[in-house]
Amino acid sequence: MKWIRKDVLAGKVVFGTFLNLGSHITAEIAAQAGFDWVLLDLEHGAGERTEVLRQLQAVEAGGATPVVRLGWNDRPLMKRILDLGALGIMVPFINTAEAAREATTSLQYPPQGERGTAVFCRATRYGVEFDRYFAEANEELLSVVQIETLEAVENAEAIAAVERVDVLFVGPMDLSVSMGMPRQFDHPEFREKLLAVVSACKKHGKAAGILAPNAEVAAQFLADGFTFVAAGSDGAVVASGLASIAQALRSTR
Repeated sequence: MKWIRKDVLAGKVVFGTFLNLGSHITAEIAAQAGFDWVLLDLEHGAGERTEVLRQLQAVEAGGATPVVRLGWNDRPLMKRILDLGALGIMVPFINTAEAAREATTSLQYPPQGERGTAVFCRATRYGVEFDRYFAEANEELLSVVQIETLEAVENAEAIAAVERVDVLFVGPMDLSVSMGMPRQFDHPEFREKLLAVVSACKKHGKAAGILAPNAEVAAQFLADGFTFVAAGSDGAVVASGLASIAQALRSTR
């Protein structure tokens, strides 16, 4: 397993991509492509928990760290996903410090948290490495909370101050919709909110994360101070690639 929490909190830039097709094949390809982390998406992706298991198995063939985004701040589901071997959890729609604290409590074993303890699960190599995993998990599992509303931005400092929140990850689309300016990512007011999140993270020693549509926009986010940056998705790459091939073929008629 490849833990990345210490690198993230040290301010190291780490790049990822979203996997929303629910495919273990594209998960394997992405993990071998050179990303630091990959996001298996249970919020907007096509897969369910069974597909996440296959994707986690596939990601181990590469060098990326698997992070799973839940559909909600769901403790029972988080427990099952962690037991399957996810090395990080992303929780969407975190608007308050209280919600962030609930998420981190679900992530950790007692006494720090309230995660249930199972010896025989995939994360512990079915019990063979339980002692090692149990000793490391509370310190090494990555916790990512999403900042997707004006309320969340207003509470960014309080959220960043929560112990064991590691990354405040902006969802640009949801935040722009919350502000009444869908996809106006260059709007000065939107840019102001992004920088407010970065400032809150820097103040409390946390990482600022964000999803970029492509590498060019990602470069701007890096300049803004974001360090946990994702670009694109397997679905978008497949869609754009196939459309490009189809267009090229049509042009030969």
